Amino acid sequence: MAELNINKAEFIKSAAVPESFIRDALPNIVFSGKSNVGKSSVINRLLNRKNFARVGQSPGKTIHVNYFLIDKKAYFVDLPGYGYAKVSKAERERWGKLMEQFFAIDGLIDLGVMIVDSRHKPTADDVTMAQWFKSTGCPLVVAANKSDKLKKSEIEPNLELIRLTLGLDDETPLILFSAEKGRGSDELMSQILKHI
Repeated sequence: MAELNINKAEFIKSAAVPESFIRDALPNIVFSGKSNVGKSSVINRLLNRKNFARVGQSPGKTIHVNYFLIDKKAYFVDLPGYGYAKVSKAERERWGKLMEQFFAIDGLIDLGVMIVDSRHKPTADDVTMAQWFKSTGCPLVVAANKSDKLKKSEIEPNLELIRLTLGLDDETPLILFSAEKGRGSDELMSQILKHI
């Protein structure tokens, strides 16, 4: 399994148009999730940084495809958060178009990391995103974030509901995660390393 020095992480670029998407030989680990699901916090937790991927006070801050180069071996690709009501219709449409273009191009995704809220049933937008990932044929791992807010008795039923709603097969890892407490970060990192 590859080693990854997470201390060597640098922001490379924000892509607002398909021409700017990076196409080189390095693997792309692609992160997606709803605007308020804590996606940046998950990336920051994996990299052991406080504010590497910008954590916005108001959700919906990532409106481009952001590329971070990790140890010159792989890109962490941060997709714009979705499903946030307070952005304009035009902004949502622009987001949708950018995502459609991203998912339509072969070879931009080596592993999809989809972040959902462990406390709630996945939304229609979550289901669409899972379908987009599946349509590329690339491996997918789902991180159920904010698990520190769950009671023990809620964990199993909630994970079951997430797996069922997103239509995940038994092969797809579903990891109980807490960006706040660090739960699941080693497990998620080991899934990522398999694809580097």
